[in-house]
Amino acid sequence: MKCPFCGYLDSKVVDSRPAEDGTSIRRRRECLECHKRFTTFEIMESLPVVVIKRDGSRQSFDRSKLLNGMIRACEKRPVTFSTLEKIAEEIEQTLQNDMDREVPSTRIGEMVMDRLKGIDEVAYVRFASVYRQFKDISTFMAELSKLLEEK
Repeated sequence: MKCPFCGYLDSKVVDSRPAEDGTSIRRRRECLECHKRFTTFEIMESLPVVVIKRDGSRQSFDRSKLLNGMIRACEKRPVTFSTLEKIAEEIEQTLQNDMDREVPSTRIGEMVMDRLKGIDEVAYVRFASVYRQFKDISTFMAELSKLLEEK
């Protein structure tokens, strides 16, 4: 780390601790040349995830869009907002950990449905009806039948 005072390229870490927000580390350093101290912050780099839509277009992953879709599916259902936030966080973390920079929207939709199925079946069916674009009552009934068979 380059010293901001003298420009020397070597320093030692005197103290490390998590920063207030918990997403970075604050380090106190001392220049090995002039012995002055300075502070640096280390943050985790998160690479952008691009979502490939059904029509082939691409857009940046937006956690708020994911959350809004789940909120609509869970309207008037006994599912807390914090539960939905946790699901959105889990999905985003999974996408970051997979290191795939481009992800089909279908994969994200399946991840949401897998999680909603275990939380609220009505919300699951609501989300599936929009996500899978049910064209008529027979496709809707087929999805309900699959859900009942799994029980």
